[in-house]
Amino acid sequence: MSKYPHGLFSWTDISLPDPAAGASFYSELFGWEAEDQRDPDGNYIYTMFRKDGKDAAGMGQLPAEMQNQGIPPMWLSYVTVDDLDGAVATIEANGGSTVVPAMDVMTAGRMAIVADPHGATVALWQAGDHAGCGVFGEHGALTWNELMTRDPQAAMDFWGSTLGWGFQKMESPMDYWVVTLDGKAADAPYAEDNANGGIMPMDDSFPAEIPPHWMVYFHVDDTDAVAAKLTELGGTVSVPAFDTPAGRIAVLGDPQGGTFSVIAPPSPEAGSEG
Repeated sequence: MSKYPHGLFSWTDISLPDPAAGASFYSELFGWEAEDQRDPDGNYIYTMFRKDGKDAAGMGQLPAEMQNQGIPPMWLSYVTVDDLDGAVATIEANGGSTVVPAMDVMTAGRMAIVADPHGATVALWQAGDHAGCGVFGEHGALTWNELMTRDPQAAMDFWGSTLGWGFQKMESPMDYWVVTLDGKAADAPYAEDNANGGIMPMDDSFPAEIPPHWMVYFHVDDTDAVAAKLTELGGTVSVPAFDTPAGRIAVLGDPQGGTFSVIAPPSPEAGSEG
């Protein structure tokens, strides 16, 4: 894909204390190839995960000062914007905040990390040479980005006014909203003119110390097999596999504490039940 449209999620990466161990873990789990990027002096900068030569996700080093503050690793969701500086200004004007100011990432593009008024962080990406993910609808591909928040309406008001998102309430027993672009909800992951995100309320089952946050989802062929493989590799299953109309989901953790979800397409039986 040469360029993602404004407002569409386009990339994800994680910062880990031990990138080398992370590269081994995720390559084994998702079948990714890891390519380290280094400066002219040989110092580590970033790892690009690829699938069959196409960009799938990224990884960096979690700074020591963040580790000392007890800040855990986390997968970061990136949203493409046409004008990074303008988007940051709009977010700040509507009560959001800038966590990492706008900066150039060599020739790849420009990025900033921002937070909504309740503290959920997301990255904004103005593409240069790097548009974002090039892997879709297959094992190990980023497929969904979900905001978990205690105030869904406030979140929708904020993101609707800052990124121009619309929201479509799902017809289901639980409250859930799909982020839309141009009034369209995603019929398939990463449809170019649609959305690939959702909003889900955090109820009383979530401990009070867990803040609002974005969760990334990776497409997998078999959720249960991936959860079993992850356990063999030293990871943890935070939420065991369960079926939804969208597919079979599990919430997982890597050995260094990074949390993510996986989803396999629904079986015909699950689809008929939904």
